[in-house]
Amino acid sequence: MQIDRYLSRNILTDLKNKMVFVGGARQVGKTTLAKELVAKKFDTSFYYNWDYTPDRKKIISNELPGESSLLIFDEIHKYKKWKNLIKGIYDTYKTKYKIIVTGSARLNIFRKGGDSLLGRYHYYTLHPFSLAELENIHNEFKPFEGLQFKTSFYKSGFEKLFTFGGFPEPLLSQDSKVLRRWHNEKSERLFREDIRDIENLRDINSMMLLRDILPSRAASPISINNLSEDLEVSHRAITNWLNVLEAFYYSFRVYPFTSRKIRSIKKECKLYLIDWSEVENEGAKFENLIASHLLKFVHYLYESEGYKTNLFYLRNVDKKEVDFLVTIDNKPWFSVETKLNDKTPSPNIFYFKERLKIPFNYQVVKEDNIDIIKEGIRIISASKFLSGLI
Repeated sequence: MQIDRYLSRNILTDLKNKMVFVGGARQVGKTTLAKELVAKKFDTSFYYNWDYTPDRKKIISNELPGESSLLIFDEIHKYKKWKNLIKGIYDTYKTKYKIIVTGSARLNIFRKGGDSLLGRYHYYTLHPFSLAELENIHNEFKPFEGLQFKTSFYKSGFEKLFTFGGFPEPLLSQDSKVLRRWHNEKSERLFREDIRDIENLRDINSMMLLRDILPSRAASPISINNLSEDLEVSHRAITNWLNVLEAFYYSFRVYPFTSRKIRSIKKECKLYLIDWSEVENEGAKFENLIASHLLKFVHYLYESEGYKTNLFYLRNVDKKEVDFLVTIDNKPWFSVETKLNDKTPSPNIFYFKERLKIPFNYQVVKEDNIDIIKEGIRIISASKFLSGLI
């Protein structure tokens, strides 16, 4: 079963004027998006994969098709001079070819040895499937207005996502054995094929140990000092490894929102995985799922609509905490607190709501068929709340 992806129409629109770069985790569906969903709108298209030797030879020798067409370059960021190469093709043939570049790393930060491509491309992050995308729900958003939810509860879709994650292969198979094998293969390829090809890491085996313990730390404040002691490596090494894992879309960190009004903490971040299906603890897994959906939401509004959206969490020196805050131009839009089944509004929501003047506040629960308002706080099941996002 092939499902249209949420970025298809945006990419087709942007290709009329510029190149499009699509970054995202390994096996999240970038190649399928480019080759099957976008390319089918063109009369001809040509696909080049840097990992395939014949294609690599064509790329290096600058061998291009005679026909005007869509060119798709996959994993070309592994080539040291890829920025210069793509810039040269675009500047010379921009009226002849439309160009998509895809890769399992953040293409907008890998600038080794190349000229800047500023102004020549639009960048998108392809995220795993979310509830709205899985259910083919298309929403419109207005900054600082309430999210619009569907009247239905999408229990079946939510349970599939919670169990199997949002990556196409395990999600569509809905088979636990497939999920386990996919986890193992994804991890091996991430380190042996992706990270090792680009990053000059001396101790990749210790970095793999870090990856192994991160699922148990998901949805918690991350202490680099503690990780350094556990793995017996330097603080600097842990910091570098976490940055590399983020660059390759394995994990992401959410930082505290800072404001004098709440005496907020300033440095302690929380860590989440792009693939929440790796997390075993139910509460942490649920919070990670919500975090991943919200990250997809803020990335989409920034990359597609140009809003300066960000995802934070709220915590002050008195240890009052709310899981998430979405902002535009650093102004609070809505907060989200996650609970498995607690339908009593968290006192901390009221505290931050009043001091930061947060317009909308949600307590999202895993329990199904819940949608009530208590003291101005909307308590809503995830199976409905997520229908209001991307």
